[in-house]
Amino acid sequence: MTVTPVLGARALNRATLARQLLLDRADVPVQDAVAHLCGLQAQEPQEPFVGLWSRLQGFDPDELSTLLVDRQVVRTHLMRRTVHLLAADDALAWRSRHGAMLRQRVWGVYRRDLDGIDPAELGAAGESAFADGTPRTMGELGRELAERWQDVAPRPLGEAVIGALVPVVQLPPRGLWRSAGGARYVPMAAWLGRDVDPPAPDGADPVGEALVRRYLAAFGPAATADLRAWCGLAGLPGAVASVRDELVTFRDERGRELLDLPDAPRPDPDTPAPVRFLPAFDNAILGYDDRSRIIDPDHRLLSVAGERVVLVDGRVAATWVVDAGTVVVTPLRHFSRADRAAVAEEGGRLAAFLSDGERSGVRVAAASP
Repeated sequence: MTVTPVLGARALNRATLARQLLLDRADVPVQDAVAHLCGLQAQEPQEPFVGLWSRLQGFDPDELSTLLVDRQVVRTHLMRRTVHLLAADDALAWRSRHGAMLRQRVWGVYRRDLDGIDPAELGAAGESAFADGTPRTMGELGRELAERWQDVAPRPLGEAVIGALVPVVQLPPRGLWRSAGGARYVPMAAWLGRDVDPPAPDGADPVGEALVRRYLAAFGPAATADLRAWCGLAGLPGAVASVRDELVTFRDERGRELLDLPDAPRPDPDTPAPVRFLPAFDNAILGYDDRSRIIDPDHRLLSVAGERVVLVDGRVAATWVVDAGTVVVTPLRHFSRADRAAVAEEGGRLAAFLSDGERSGVRVAAASP
């Protein structure tokens, strides 16, 4: 009888840190890091720069800006209908597989507003509007469409097209380093010069299978519920079944089955974990249904409220903000003297990164009550 190994929270934590490039800063190109991470959640345009700074050796933010301008990475609605920064090849390959989920989520929000509207007809109208090659904001597109659907407010119409019906990307300067440009959209195929990959024939799901492998490489070991929470798709049961023979299995301390790639890193639970500053909505936290491997249940809501957090010994232990150029850290628990020193040191490096070396101020406040 084969006994399935059990992985405790600390073992899962160290595996997550290793896969997320948070155990050791990686010496890889920025584009490769974005692809390995399966994209970075990016509804706040500047946050991915901090996420990559915490993960990569010698990260230069201008490299990411250049990749956006050169159309090697894009900003688009995808996993969970949230804006993500993705490698262009992944955006093209994955967009069709997420289409039904995107439509379902938009119609779930605007069910009453969009009642009776044929999605295919609305999508065709959106494509027609974009055919002139002029970038549009969501508001501009919605107002154009409202001339045809006069009983519907512009926002639901614009959001349905932008967020679900027409694959689009946000154009630079949106998402460039220190840029405050608003979100303007063009069709993904027009921007990248390649059509979005079509859906697979009935019964085949090569994209789903690739998503399972890629997710486990960046987030595993993980349960199918974690996979579903990350991508927003319905668990990909067929894809999981198709690749299961390639995978190894574990159990967590709750008894959940965890899937993983056989050769993926699973460091010793006692491996030291350095202090890391994470941006708002970082995937290392939001990429799971059960986030207890990295954040205590009492602090779980921080991860969906847009709080920036600090990892100490691999776990969320503080929040941070920038105030007048100073990185201000508010602990969520008592810090030892060594913890405070390590947080202050890394916070000083972050302050220097954010200010091009002009500032290095950091203040570690008293712990939250």
